[in-house]
Amino acid sequence: MRKLFIITLLFIGVAACKTNPFTGQRTLNFYPNSQVFPMAFAQYDQFLQENKVITGTKESHMITKVGQRISSAAERWLSANGYPGYLSDYKWEYNLVKDETVNAWCMPGGKIVFYTGILPITQTETGVAVVMGHEVAHALADHGAQRMSAGTLQQIGAVAGNVAIKDPEKRNMFNQAYGIGSQVGLMLPFSRSHETEADRIGLQIMAIAGYDPAEAAELWKRMKAQSGGQAPPEFLSTHPSNDTRINNLTVWAPEAKAEAEKFGVTKFQ
Repeated sequence: MRKLFIITLLFIGVAACKTNPFTGQRTLNFYPNSQVFPMAFAQYDQFLQENKVITGTKESHMITKVGQRISSAAERWLSANGYPGYLSDYKWEYNLVKDETVNAWCMPGGKIVFYTGILPITQTETGVAVVMGHEVAHALADHGAQRMSAGTLQQIGAVAGNVAIKDPEKRNMFNQAYGIGSQVGLMLPFSRSHETEADRIGLQIMAIAGYDPAEAAELWKRMKAQSGGQAPPEFLSTHPSNDTRINNLTVWAPEAKAEAEKFGVTKFQ
């Protein structure tokens, strides 16, 4: 039985890889869009039914406008880099929802929500583009499916350990150590790497859309001020620290502008 689990893990790890078009790297992903997207679309529709969607306002129009520019820029980049049709199954939708939570998200397949609570932090259309680019990047890089894949492997590892260890006391110790170790040593770093990747991809997309990528670091300075410095240590968090993000975004902004220039974009708002 133990050998069967190991063989299963190796097979999944080798067979279930997909290339990230933005990095060129192979990623663990054994959930195809045909499986993930319908679930995401259904969850999105249910969320909209259960929450207050704001329409017909200056802010809601801005969310849609920025979203359309960002998704169009993503399509331009993908087509120019050998991935035409990559977004053919995406069904873009941009909604502003009344909620004081400082957050925004994009589900697999391009379903986007901005909460009104984040607008005082974004402040401007360019600020919205920073957040929009980041959230769209998560969807473009299949981060949702990758997290599902990693979670499945984490569960398989736990089952394999419980099957292999016959002694109840040792099995108990394994479960405690495995739970903490796999979370801190695998799942959290995995999540932080996705956030960093989305920051970098999002920066390029917003620049191609004509928004100044230098605003990204400024937005995260405001985000840091809003949080009052209250955050867990980075190694215990799903996200990089504010300071790490600010430093990274500052370094990457000129690169994003250089990438935008390849598409004839030299002026930014």
